[in-house]
Amino acid sequence: MVVFRIERRGGLPTYLQIVSQVEQALRMGALVEGDKLPTAAQVAASTKVNPNTTLKAYRELERSGLVEVRQGAGTFITRTLVTPQSRPESPLRVRLTEWVREAREQGLGAQDMTTLFDAVLAEAFPPKETN
Repeated sequence: MVVFRIERRGGLPTYLQIVSQVEQALRMGALVEGDKLPTAAQVAASTKVNPNTTLKAYRELERSGLVEVRQGAGTFITRTLVTPQSRPESPLRVRLTEWVREAREQGLGAQDMTTLFDAVLAEAFPPKETN
């Protein structure tokens, strides 16, 4: 089961945070095909988010083909986003885990690591120029 964490001071709308967290759980294998997502009422109770916000997120996930709403039964995962590289035993993940451990030992916090990682990603994937 996924536990949603909502960042109220971030710039990302709440429903997109829910979408992103479901997608991340799908990439990491924490959610798999057939799993049932919590109801909008359950999410509202645990996060203090309006149930309509959760429903909006679930509709977005449904449009993406990641979930299916079954009337009276709930919202279910219909496909996974797990790749071989995201599995715990994959060489890339093992090396990334070692990098995080080393960065922590050198005094970097989570936000510092995220900033560094984002900077490296931006260098690796520069925005395409449009004419």
